[in-house]
Amino acid sequence: MRDVFRACYSKRVETAYYSFVSSPLGRLTICCTEKGLLRLDLRGRRPADRRFDWVRAEEKTQPAASELAEYFAGQRQRFTIPLDLRGTPFQRQAWKALLAIPYGRTRSYGDIARQIGRPRAYRAVGQANHRNPMAIVVPCHRVVAADGGLGGYGGGLDRKQFLLDLEQRGRRQRL
Repeated sequence: MRDVFRACYSKRVETAYYSFVSSPLGRLTICCTEKGLLRLDLRGRRPADRRFDWVRAEEKTQPAASELAEYFAGQRQRFTIPLDLRGTPFQRQAWKALLAIPYGRTRSYGDIARQIGRPRAYRAVGQANHRNPMAIVVPCHRVVAADGGLGGYGGGLDRKQFLLDLEQRGRRQRL
């Protein structure tokens, strides 16, 4: 009877998969749907979003885990895994602009705002970065303050600096 009630009155819940991986930044949580990468959580916690039925499944997250390992080893500059970007139209526009920032380079919040045709929206770009669900893969760590300072980073400024340094080393090795 409970199953009949649940089927009739509950919202449809989408299945999502997760796993944990070790990295130089500590334990990370990879979350995917059938469409692609949904989240990369730097805090390494079990996902709790009630819109999804969470299933731990390393085989579903393996493509993302492999590309992350290659990135940290300095062997990958661009991620090719499919992304399941979910956010407001403005957030998705800002995140797509982040994907255009070349490996080992940085842009300011103002640069991104101008790139998406909203030159005065640099603070909104900062908020979109803060809500970026796919740290590293959607490279919000490549966005810095107008004066070249680090600005903010949800994963902590030490992690942002680590990622920027990693990419600078990788870029110099390729030159």
